Amino acid sequence: MNRLKGSDILALGFMTFALFLGAGNIIFPPSAGMAAGDNIGLAALGFLLTGVGLPLLTIVALARVGGGMALLTAPLGKRAGVLFAVAVYLAIGPLFATPRTAVVSFEMGIAPFTGNDGTPLLLYSLAYFAAVMFLSLNPGQLVERIGKYIAPVLLAALLVLGAAAFILPAGEIGQTAADYQAAPFVQGFLQGYLTMDTLGALVFGIVIATAIRDRGITESKLITRYSVIAGLIAAAGLSLVYLALFYLGATSQGIAGEAQNGVQILTIYVQHTFGTAGSLLLAVVITLACLTTAVGLLTACGEFFSGLLPVSYRVVVVSFGLFSLLVANQGLTQLISFSIPVLVGLYPLAIVLIALSLLDSLWLSPRRVFVPVMAVTLIFGVVDGLGAAGFSQLVPALFSKLPLAGQSLGWLVPVLVTLLLVAVLDRCLGKPRSVLA
Repeated sequence: MNRLKGSDILALGFMTFALFLGAGNIIFPPSAGMAAGDNIGLAALGFLLTGVGLPLLTIVALARVGGGMALLTAPLGKRAGVLFAVAVYLAIGPLFATPRTAVVSFEMGIAPFTGNDGTPLLLYSLAYFAAVMFLSLNPGQLVERIGKYIAPVLLAALLVLGAAAFILPAGEIGQTAADYQAAPFVQGFLQGYLTMDTLGALVFGIVIATAIRDRGITESKLITRYSVIAGLIAAAGLSLVYLALFYLGATSQGIAGEAQNGVQILTIYVQHTFGTAGSLLLAVVITLACLTTAVGLLTACGEFFSGLLPVSYRVVVVSFGLFSLLVANQGLTQLISFSIPVLVGLYPLAIVLIALSLLDSLWLSPRRVFVPVMAVTLIFGVVDGLGAAGFSQLVPALFSKLPLAGQSLGWLVPVLVTLLLVAVLDRCLGKPRSVLA
């Protein structure tokens, strides 16, 4: 029976860490930290819950069912499961997350040297997506290329940046923004949505499992074990990065108080602390972080859509890579503004799906529980998405009166009540105890 060596397990963990550490993971913690001010502890805790805890639980849930989202969504029925999967893959693929990796890496790593107009972005994104597609066309070599070579360089650069945030802070912790005075934990929780890591974990599960199988591991229990270990290594690394960036943002209010986003905060801090050498370091960190995430996302989309549609993996990778190139050249501000409503709508569905899957041993008939609970979650996800998109006038007033509705968490109480009711009904009806019952 084949087993992975310690160095291979570590490389797998580094690969998983590198897949997750992308644009959102670096640009949102500094801005959240700056806004949180003295409430940085609670805000960071909320952020770690959605930015680290939920992705880790997602990897565990996927590992338990074999690594694919189709098995995770099986109790919903094939059609509903496919529709949910398509929405997730498109969101983390060519519509939002993949183009965002290119734009963020350009604005933080390259724009300080070239300027921020359209021509440099076009030239950079052409080279960037050429590299992404090259690495994605041979997914079996992801551990070798990313886990053993790119990730250690990325980690070393992040250690320098993270250590600087604590050893060389730009100032004292600043004032707390209004949103973070009343509910810092909730605000941090919602900011964690923007990393897209939970949605990313839904699709990275199959990438991790495939990487393990490509190393000669075929026993399902070992695949599950190595997937979970890789997830734990990635979670530890992400937690350290987030905490350092939160503190960096919280202590940079004096030099970057007028910054509009995390890109500007990081750029100002690095220039202030390290000068030009720091800007070069930041360029390396951001480019490598975004590149590895884009490879993982494009690989996952290729695996999924080539299995769903009568097209080859190579065709999907090239097509989605070129489409992402076009979207990337629309700019970062537009990407973020369009993505927020979609994420606010999708995240509750992902959170509830993962929770129901992890608790599947409690249900006599998973389908009896999954379908109604996910249906209620979908309704409230659409409502919150409309609100985040600025269409609150289309939402009945009743929804705004629910607990936590003002924080885009109005779905939480209705979903918990629905879960309680259907769980009791499931026990009352009795009988079936099969995975797809």
